[in-house]
Amino acid sequence: MSTHGRRVPPGRAARLRLRRNLATALRGADLLERKLRLLLDRERAERRAAEDAGSAWREELARADTWLVLAGARGAARGRTGAGPGVARRPARVDVEWAALMGVRHPAAVARTAPVRSPAEPTPPNTALAQAATAYRAAVRAAAEYAAHRAAAELLAAEAGRTRQRVRALRRHWIPRLRRELAALEPALEETEHEEAVRRRWAASHGAR
Repeated sequence: MSTHGRRVPPGRAARLRLRRNLATALRGADLLERKLRLLLDRERAERRAAEDAGSAWREELARADTWLVLAGARGAARGRTGAGPGVARRPARVDVEWAALMGVRHPAAVARTAPVRSPAEPTPPNTALAQAATAYRAAVRAAAEYAAHRAAAELLAAEAGRTRQRVRALRRHWIPRLRRELAALEPALEETEHEEAVRRRWAASHGAR
């Protein structure tokens, strides 16, 4: 091995290599730990958002069901069967925006949910049914947000687990191994360098004579 055109003895070359590998491993562990902190922070935020969206979903669904029962009761009182017109038969469509954090692609937000009731459909026959339709639309959006936040949390948690394993491998195995090898090499090199220094001084003193 040579440095700037100067040949480095094998022992010193091994020491340089170990020091460089150790520095690289330490930097890598620091970067991975920073990544892990960011992933865990975002995962916790996504789980809190999922809890809020899940609560909103259940509340809106219960409200919608209540309005729908009331609409059915009013329809029955007026001699109608069922909830009447105005109930959507098309499935809702959900558009999700995606983002990336530290290389992890995950759902970031619900961009749009298609209306449960088509504008072409007739107006609900009573206020209760209209309220039910509004609450169901809110429930659909809350359910979509809950699913998006939960999926994001799971993806981030999976990457955090893999990152934690890499950090553990560096901190517990690779870095200690490099330090042991370097510590074992240093005394022999120091003795060799000391002997070389003594020989140079001896040669210099005898050359002067």
